[in-house]
Amino acid sequence: MALIKVADIPRSTYYYWEKRLNREDKYSKVKATIQSIYHEHKGRYGYRRITKELKKYGFSHNPKTINRLMNEMGVKCLVRMKKYRSYKGRVGRIAPHILQRDFQAEKMNQKWVTDVTEFHLFGEKRYLSPILDLCNGEIIAYKVMKRPVYKLVGDMLDEAIKHLKPEDTVILHSDQGWHYQMKKYQKTLKDSRIIQSMSRKGNCLDNAVMENFFGLLKSELLYLQEFESMEHFEKELDDYIHYYNHKRMKVKLKDLSPIEYRTQVLEAA
Repeated sequence: MALIKVADIPRSTYYYWEKRLNREDKYSKVKATIQSIYHEHKGRYGYRRITKELKKYGFSHNPKTINRLMNEMGVKCLVRMKKYRSYKGRVGRIAPHILQRDFQAEKMNQKWVTDVTEFHLFGEKRYLSPILDLCNGEIIAYKVMKRPVYKLVGDMLDEAIKHLKPEDTVILHSDQGWHYQMKKYQKTLKDSRIIQSMSRKGNCLDNAVMENFFGLLKSELLYLQEFESMEHFEKELDDYIHYYNHKRMKVKLKDLSPIEYRTQVLEAA
C-alpha cells in the first residue's frame, strides 16, 4: 500500500484497475478466431470481411467491435499494376462493342470477358490471360506464358470452350488487342458459336470487371508476398486463382465465393 501513498491515488482507483487488469479477456476466443481467419486469407481480409467470416464460427459482433479488436491486436488488411498493351494497330477485323458495359449475367456461359496482363519479376516477364464469367466472377480458364504469343490466348480459349454446353450462346468481350483480331481466334469463336465483342480503343472502362480482377490479383498477391523465384511466383499465382474461385467472398454474391455461388445458388435455381 506504500505505492498508493507514493503515487498519491485513491485506494478505490487502485483496486478498480487491479481488478480490471486481472479480469479474463471476454474477447479471447474471438481474437483467436480473428487471427486464424486473418492468416488463412494471408492478410487480404479487412474487418468487414472478417466480421462476416466470424459468423460461420458462431460469433456475432458489430463490425466496429471487430475493427477495434483488430487494431488492438495490430492486425490489419495488408492490401494497398504494369498493364500489358496488346494493341498494335489494326491487324484483323474489329468486332462491334456488343457488351456495352452491361456486366450483369443471369446464368453461366452467357457473358465472358478476357484480357492479358504482365508481371515483371527477377528480370523476367510472365503474361497471364484469363477468361472471367460475368455471372459469378469465376475464372473459368487461364494460361500463363513467358511471351505474349498467340498460343497464350488460343490455349486459354480452347480450355474455356470445354465449359460450353450445346445450347449455350456466349458473348466474349475483350479489348482490340492483336490476339483477338487474329483470323484463327475469330474462327474458333465462330465454330463454337461465341459472339465476339470488343471495347472501344483506349477505353478501359469497357472491360472494367477484368481490370478489377487484375487489380485484386496484383494487390492481394504481387504486392503482398515475397517470392523466392519466378517458379515460386507461378505456383502462388495458381494458388491465388484457386483461392479467388473457391474461397474469396464477394459481396455481390451474397458473401459467397464464385464457385460456392455457382453450386449453392445457380444449381439450386
